Amino acid sequence: MTEQATITTTVNLLQDNIQVSAYLAEPKESGSYSGVVVLQEIFGINVHIREVTERIAKLGYVAIAPALFQRIAPGFETGYTPEDIETGRSYAMQTQASELLSDIQLAIDYLKNLPQVKKDGFGCIGFCFGGHVAYLAATLPDMKATASFYGAGITSRTPGGGAPTVTRTKEITGTLYAFFGAEDASIPGEQVDEIATELEKYKIPHRVFRYDGADHGFFCDHRASYNPKAAADAWEQVKQLFGQLN
Repeated sequence: MTEQATITTTVNLLQDNIQVSAYLAEPKESGSYSGVVVLQEIFGINVHIREVTERIAKLGYVAIAPALFQRIAPGFETGYTPEDIETGRSYAMQTQASELLSDIQLAIDYLKNLPQVKKDGFGCIGFCFGGHVAYLAATLPDMKATASFYGAGITSRTPGGGAPTVTRTKEITGTLYAFFGAEDASIPGEQVDEIATELEKYKIPHRVFRYDGADHGFFCDHRASYNPKAAADAWEQVKQLFGQLN
């Protein structure tokens, strides 16, 4: 597959009194493209998330990464030090599932208004905190294909409190691929089993990938836990998944 030249920009998504910043990447060549929403880790729309957004656009999609901490910490972006992790976690703990879903729908609606974007089904990919949020986003009616990477807490909590996110599995409207590292202490194997069981129970089209030797954050080449072999395989699976949008 030939990679496409892309253009990138930062846009503001407006709804009522809410303004959400988002990073947009799209093919430079005119055409008709499916839309994909990219959901950040706890580190904001940092270089890794921007690179993922651009990689997706190079495959021939219009990709948008909304700032999920916009309501709490506008413009937040950080690295991977222990202090950065602590700050990011504190912001993640302040988010609400309903607001996150509203902001993701806002991003989808923005894409729908772009003349080059197809209106009949969108993709989603999220990592870490965003992997959990992607599982939530899979319940949106517009979401046709979701890639959830190492989303911790899916079986035990939901942003803002309430029943764990896994209890919403029956609401998932499209196909979901979930990616986990076998060495990820934050997501024990029995939690992955529970997710897989729920997906099977409600007959959600899905695949669950578990990578031996891979830890949390294995897809991010800016982190010490980066696992090139697992990341490469996961990317091929993501390409296959998003191929359902075309």
